[in-house]
Amino acid sequence: MNNKYAFLLLASLSLGSCTLTEQDARQLHSQAPVSPDVDGITVPRNLAPLRLAMADTCSLSSVQAVFESSSSKIIVGADAGELAISIEDWQKLVAAAECVSVRIQGKDKAGQWVEYDPLTISVSADDIDPYLSYRLIEPGYEVWDSMGLYQRELGTYTQKAIVENKQTEGGCMNCHSFRQNNADDMLFHFRAKCGGTYVIRDGRIEKLNTKTPETVSALVYPYWHPSGRFVAFSTNITKQAFHSKDPNRIEVFDNESDVVIYDTEKHEVFSCPQLKSQAAFETFPCFSADGKTLYFCSADSLNVLKEYDKVQYSLCSIGFDAEAAMSGSLASAFSATVDTIYNAKRQGGSISFPRISPDGRWLMFTRAGYGNFSIWHRDADLLIADMSNLSDASNPSDSSRPYIRELTELNSSEVDSYHSWSSNGRWVVFSTRRDDALYTRPYLTHLNDDGSFTKPFPLPQSDAHFYHRFMKSFNIPEFSVNPVSMPSSTIEQCAKTQPGIDVKYRK
Repeated sequence: MNNKYAFLLLASLSLGSCTLTEQDARQLHSQAPVSPDVDGITVPRNLAPLRLAMADTCSLSSVQAVFESSSSKIIVGADAGELAISIEDWQKLVAAAECVSVRIQGKDKAGQWVEYDPLTISVSADDIDPYLSYRLIEPGYEVWDSMGLYQRELGTYTQKAIVENKQTEGGCMNCHSFRQNNADDMLFHFRAKCGGTYVIRDGRIEKLNTKTPETVSALVYPYWHPSGRFVAFSTNITKQAFHSKDPNRIEVFDNESDVVIYDTEKHEVFSCPQLKSQAAFETFPCFSADGKTLYFCSADSLNVLKEYDKVQYSLCSIGFDAEAAMSGSLASAFSATVDTIYNAKRQGGSISFPRISPDGRWLMFTRAGYGNFSIWHRDADLLIADMSNLSDASNPSDSSRPYIRELTELNSSEVDSYHSWSSNGRWVVFSTRRDDALYTRPYLTHLNDDGSFTKPFPLPQSDAHFYHRFMKSFNIPEFSVNPVSMPSSTIEQCAKTQPGIDVKYRK
């Protein structure tokens, strides 16, 4: 036989022998030993697929997964214990489907085909924002000279660096923030080397020197006003200590803190006595969706070194008039009274990270036993307040308080803390250490019409074993509808060459 035709015949036979076919298998009536746990989750159509890893305890051979929806059926074989459906095949499955079933088949020790109970994945018509940004950093406190801000394209597995601290001589970077999920308006801090607050607006970048004689520190935790004109910040004198015997290894606390407003056009900060009090620690500001209310956390100022476990932050709010602030009338920019949404002394625990949904209805926040740095507290959980339902189940006699409930469908026995909303208010990403109590990872969940959330699942990665191998934590996950367009080289040049604009305090 001609060698050319012999080669073609061999190639044809080889390809045919690799064709996967659905098998008539015996039902095991048990759950498939795969990770992550995808059974019962809800995903958006525009999200890259989750890759599944077979557990080491699985004794089956010739394992394959049958992915099926109303519009398509795809069979995927296991490769090194991984069931990885392609993005293209996944898009065929979910294009017009409300759910996808995954049936995992394999041969037992006797060579007979068997099948686990099917996994069911619901498909939502609500799209997720196409980008997610986060800081990657080692989970401990002693190593921070190798970190960066990164941006993930959620429809694929593509990750791009916004800026890495190797570009700025190894300094610390933190607290990136977007205005209403729009990456065209962004800010973040560099600490130590190249220190300053960097604000990106209108295609330009500014470096700010934000410590003033009237504030206790440089600007720290940010939140944009929807207008883009203002940004609320906390100013914090933060310290850390280490437990010799405690479930929480590290204690991070504030000796002082206030809340101020930064004017992006005048390069000035201002505040009011209600947000800048010697009798209280104020921190973690958050504007309402319409910009007329400023939420923040407040605790009595105690001797933190002696009473660190007695510091409890309540969730409060104050009215804000942007027009008055623009005109320079600070006396009328803030309301005279402060409302308490969650009273820590009465309701227990300590509040941090308030985040409002884009429609203004849902206010999600974190509660731990004490303090405000909940990412180090293993008892930290997520709660939500229905701002349209002024009837607090924990105190029915107080009709002015919103209904608040613990998000049991999201919380775990480990840290569940920082969170942010998608631009359509239907998806939430939150930070959790549920997998191993050490590394912080982003989990996604969908908001149902009744205010409940679907079963959370980890951010999909191209490698099903990724989270078992990756040795950094995902810090401050933030959705955006567009990518950060500022080149990292431009950020680097600004950091290294610009002296920075000195921010003034407006009285």
